Amino acid sequence: MVPAIFGLSGLTLTDNERAFFRDADPAGYVLFGRNVADRAQLRALTDDLRALHGRDRTLICIDQEGGRVARMKPPVWPPYPPGERFDRLWDVAPATAIEAVRANAEALGLDLAEAGISVDLLPLLDVRQPGAHDVIGDRAYGSEPLRVAALGRAALDGLARAGLAGVIKHMPGHGRATADSHKEMPTVDASAEELDIDLEPFRTLAGAAIGMTAHVRYTAWDAENPATQSPFVIGEVIRKRIGFDGLLMTDDLDMEALAGSVPERAARAIAAGCDLVLNCWAKMDDMVGIASATPTISAAAQDRLVRALRDTTDFASPAPMERHAALVARRDELLALAEAHA
Repeated sequence: MVPAIFGLSGLTLTDNERAFFRDADPAGYVLFGRNVADRAQLRALTDDLRALHGRDRTLICIDQEGGRVARMKPPVWPPYPPGERFDRLWDVAPATAIEAVRANAEALGLDLAEAGISVDLLPLLDVRQPGAHDVIGDRAYGSEPLRVAALGRAALDGLARAGLAGVIKHMPGHGRATADSHKEMPTVDASAEELDIDLEPFRTLAGAAIGMTAHVRYTAWDAENPATQSPFVIGEVIRKRIGFDGLLMTDDLDMEALAGSVPERAARAIAAGCDLVLNCWAKMDDMVGIASATPTISAAAQDRLVRALRDTTDFASPAPMERHAALVARRDELLALAEAHA
């Protein structure tokens, strides 16, 4: 098995993709807007991916946060609010905000389960800091570690109720970055003591099944390498100081924060200690290169992958969508409290 999560080029598998995926046996797949048209098409695509290797529990993920990060869009699927809406509700009633996040994540998860998706790249545990780049911005649950952790836990719980695994991101924290890692390497010069604030939500939720690294360089820990490719940040900070022992995947290798060819980026991330690399853009040359440049998935990573998917739905029966409307109605009722106090 190749330790990679690969993207797809369109609404159905091409003959070349089918042949390559069957031969390479990647650890999982990631879906984007280019792969999504309607409910029937999307479910047929995910069924096809599961059938490639005969595994009911296959890592098929999507970045469906809500707000400006959504791959499944109206009018086929409903919109979902960004994290900042729940942050504002916490100011009024913390317990109510937790309930609203849980209902929102369960409703969102039911949409994904119906589509045959097993993993959502949610929640963000980044602690928003003043002066940081807007790449996180309203996606975050707030600027207080306790609040971020509590709302993040509620999101994981809601997704789990729908039969999905969530992903805590971006480890060890993207909230201070003053640049967009999609376009360039952000460098954070905060001290190790200051960075403890960023670690707190991840420590609190260190038992999560899956985590994602940040393409951010933290000079207090490693002045040369971004977290994704830093043996120190992965081994000492993520695995030891945070205590995370789940499946560790990279953020997208195609992001311009990273240097070198995509296969070189993948090899460095795996060598640094990541379990899986995420390669989103379905460029066949890059995917073939990653398969050649990386070793077979390690036994430890394979075990973490199995554990991460153990409690996800097997998609043998339709998702219980009758709950969806009630969950959305409850979420909106609760969010209205924040608007009433604005």
